[in-house]
Amino acid sequence: MRNWSTAAGIAGALGLLTVSFAVPALAGEITVLAGMGVISGMSDLAPAYEKLTGHSIIVRFEQAAAMNQKINSGAQADIAALQPEQVDNFIQQGKMVAGTKTNFAAAGVGVAVKAGASRPDISTVEAFKASMINAKSIGYSQGGSGIIAAKVMEKLGIADQLKTKTKFINGLPVAEAVAKGEVEIGLQQINVIIPVEGADYIGPLPKELQDTVRFAAAILAVSKQKELAQAFLNFIASADAGPLLRRSAMEPWH
Repeated sequence: MRNWSTAAGIAGALGLLTVSFAVPALAGEITVLAGMGVISGMSDLAPAYEKLTGHSIIVRFEQAAAMNQKINSGAQADIAALQPEQVDNFIQQGKMVAGTKTNFAAAGVGVAVKAGASRPDISTVEAFKASMINAKSIGYSQGGSGIIAAKVMEKLGIADQLKTKTKFINGLPVAEAVAKGEVEIGLQQINVIIPVEGADYIGPLPKELQDTVRFAAAILAVSKQKELAQAFLNFIASADAGPLLRRSAMEPWH
């Protein structure tokens, strides 16, 4: 996968930051669990915060099932970044700390093809619809961006027509399946498509069809560094975090 962050890029982004949130005085360390949909944003936010404050932020990529298992079993970590309804559920179960839910990022859905392949026309709703109908195969997940993709096909009235050539891809970026030639066209969050080697990002869904996958984070009940964790949550939801999220093709929630 392509590496989003460079030292120069982060340094440039840090030039825009202002310290507008309280941080613990002594350097500390926290661990953040992040899934596929938000790992690109967290991978830029964490090192920027480290450079700004001197604290250490360890970001661990976790597949959805593994993350759920770790949260439910009380594995040691401090923050988890998930879709908002998942955060709500974990707060209700006592696995996350009530009052710490922080809405911070969103990502639109885009289209990918194998590197060097013919680029489908997705410039208008009608062009997008025709490209989906004419595709040999289409892939998307069954969560997040995949739910949006499925709703788009329903809205266009072509879901039944595409059923036999639609492949559900879970547990890895859809663009990886595209790069391997397993599907001709992939639909997924833009920030998940772009880093994948061997796949070309064509562009976003037409604006009339576009929707966003949103992300929140909260402090885990097992955290031993709740003050530092809260300071990091304040940072990722601040105006200072916006340029860093945009570097990885995400947008601030607000």
